[in-house]
Amino acid sequence: QVQLVESGGGLVQPGGSLRLSCAASGRTFSTYGMGWFRQAPGKEREFVAGITWSEGATVYANSVKGRFTISRDNAKNTVYLQMNSLKPEDTAVYYCAAKYGGSWYPAGTYAYWGQGTQVTVSS
Repeated sequence: QVQLVESGGGLVQPGGSLRLSCAASGRTFSTYGMGWFRQAPGKEREFVAGITWSEGATVYANSVKGRFTISRDNAKNTVYLQMNSLKPEDTAVYYCAAKYGGSWYPAGTYAYWGQGTQVTVSS
């Protein structure tokens, strides 16, 4: 089992920045990588970014490329999502998730999920 806890969400003005954290515990060594997803009201959960534990290889959704950066600290079993140049359309509940393998993009690939943290971008 793997437990995931997100933190760092909040209210920010357009153009601002936030850093989300996802602390993982349990059998994290058995998982291949971590992903961040988001879900806005009335919309499906969508992939944002992913990173492998071992090599630190990253992948991003086109909508956040150049603005968001995913990173990990293996010693702390923590994954981060640095979000810059935030836009109102980035408003959503952000979730981190852990997977063993398979494609990065489908939510169904992921075996474990955190409870989510709200990010609101508004003036």
